[in-house]
Amino acid sequence: MQNGFPRVSIGDSSIYVSDGNYSSKYPKAHEFIPSGIPFISANNLCEGRIIREKLKFISEEVHASLKKGHVRIDDVLLVTRGSLGMTAQVTKEFDDANINAQLVLLRADNVTIDSRFLFFVVTSPDFQSQIISNATGTAQPQLPIAPLKRLTIPFPPLLVQRWIADILSAYDALIDSSQRRIRVLEMMARSLYREWFVGFRFPGHEKVPSVASSLGEIPKGWDGRLGDLAMIDRDGINPFEFPDERFEHFSIPAFDDGRLPAIESGGIILSGKHRIDDSCVLVSKLNPRIPRVWLPAPSGQHRSITSTEFLVLKPKPGVTREFIYTKCGSDEFTGQFSSLAIGTSTSHQRVKPENLLAMPSIVPDRKVIEQFTKLISPMLSVSQHLRSQILNLRRTRDLLLPRLLSGQIPLTDAVG
Repeated sequence: MQNGFPRVSIGDSSIYVSDGNYSSKYPKAHEFIPSGIPFISANNLCEGRIIREKLKFISEEVHASLKKGHVRIDDVLLVTRGSLGMTAQVTKEFDDANINAQLVLLRADNVTIDSRFLFFVVTSPDFQSQIISNATGTAQPQLPIAPLKRLTIPFPPLLVQRWIADILSAYDALIDSSQRRIRVLEMMARSLYREWFVGFRFPGHEKVPSVASSLGEIPKGWDGRLGDLAMIDRDGINPFEFPDERFEHFSIPAFDDGRLPAIESGGIILSGKHRIDDSCVLVSKLNPRIPRVWLPAPSGQHRSITSTEFLVLKPKPGVTREFIYTKCGSDEFTGQFSSLAIGTSTSHQRVKPENLLAMPSIVPDRKVIEQFTKLISPMLSVSQHLRSQILNLRRTRDLLLPRLLSGQIPLTDAVG
């Protein structure tokens, strides 16, 4: 007995464990197809979900030839090679997909172990710390099946497991709802940008003649470069000089984890950063084929900093950051920006700041930008508010998670 609940090792429980497909059985490059059976890797795991970005597919024939790694609904996927500890739970969309050797699947029987409870256990700080302490290797850390099966989990009665899962799932449902609303609002803002600044159907467009340019037919007087719209701010800071101060860190991993800044002590941030405020837009210069455009909303509780992998764009007079944000989030911008990347490795390509500023761009009339901003500003404001709500929900859930799993909080207190 420990912390209120008995514990059991993965290997001694009823949890089914299976690793993924190793290189000898891995589909060849020519066997991947545009659509078909999903073949999941660590790159497809984000915020406890499987995402379709960068997802590969195989045919039913190749799928049938793979003897391992066939997943089912509610299986828990765990990264055991590379980015250790990342997790996701399989939804109906990915039933009977395959996984590669970076992942293992954990399958609850829902008789002694509840599948939702198992997911929360695997994401808990206790289990994650067990993963790290039992991993081997430095360049490519990994957790083989044998030591994985020796890791222990809390083992309350099934009814208690389901109560705990219900409580934590309620938080996740609220988070998912807010994320869906954010996606709708962002889509509306992008659609309006396309209407006005790609299709050039803005109010009064019929009175503005079109002219030829390097960007094609555009309204007269709108030809220019991105540097006509924004400047790059390089205000630097070394957080490690303030080891006891807590910073809001707008990093690449934080962006990928739901666009919520990490709160970190200066002592653990060992490289220089840029100072930022709520007047800028962040655009990642790293691997520009993966668009990362951030409209930061610092809380004001801590100093805000960002990775030097982000370019800090400040709008020029008469230009708004809402316009810069939607412009940099457009498909047209991403295509142009990606073409500026330099570097031999596709995973470490970057864009030089001066090349971004020199990039050909439409430079709309300032009055049109003002009209556009009035329309999209409420959408982006609600989106920012929802992100703040998500951050608070996550913090509350993350505080409850270890206490519920250890039995420290009586369930009557948690639900009452």
